[in-house]
Amino acid sequence: MSESVARRVVIAAGLAAPALLTPGQSVGARKHAARPNAKPEEKPTGAVEDLMREHGVLRRCILVYRECAGRLRIEPRDVDASALNDTAKLFRSFGEDYHERKLEEAHIFPRVRQAVVGAQAGVPILMAQHARGRAITEYILSATGSAHVAASEAEMLARAFDAFEVMYANHTAREDTIVFPAWKNALSPAELAEMGNLFETIERAEFGHDGFDDAVKRIAQIEEKLGLKSLVQFTAPEPARTP
Repeated sequence: MSESVARRVVIAAGLAAPALLTPGQSVGARKHAARPNAKPEEKPTGAVEDLMREHGVLRRCILVYRECAGRLRIEPRDVDASALNDTAKLFRSFGEDYHERKLEEAHIFPRVRQAVVGAQAGVPILMAQHARGRAITEYILSATGSAHVAASEAEMLARAFDAFEVMYANHTAREDTIVFPAWKNALSPAELAEMGNLFETIERAEFGHDGFDDAVKRIAQIEEKLGLKSLVQFTAPEPARTP
């Protein structure tokens, strides 16, 4: 059996195929040895790190929304609606269809449903917020389909951005600090390594290549288009001091 075939069998068999590993070889070691296209200097990425860096892409999308909410309230015609539409498309494909549906809802929430209960990060609340986010994304796509946002739509769209930002800031913070740690603790080291392997397979099946790298490039292009590329412009001023 070839290395690539053995790897697919391990994934398909879930967590019950230790016999496919050579003596003394861990699942994690198999994962990192089985990437013929990996760059020599590339370092392995674990499943939890994958999830959290994907949140980073989504946060950058939401920061675009936050910045444009203010611009919409000043002069809607100065806002590039196509850039907002591209942002919503990225959030839908990378965030909602892939990260939420294919990873969190399919593999993480079922495992931690009993571990994270209550108002802080209960799975039903997280699922409801996913659904609300998709509804807001649908509205954003419809409101940004032209070259400019209509003046009559500007305030409503700005409010949608505000609500989206507040919801996802709290949502992802709870996932990063409660849900993902609980999920990691529920898995053995071998299971966690195999989930990282599975996530990589899902990502490449979904996008045909490294979806994260592509998403980072897309959001960077959007930021440049909107004049948000330079990080230094967001450096906070020194606090005012009482004389």
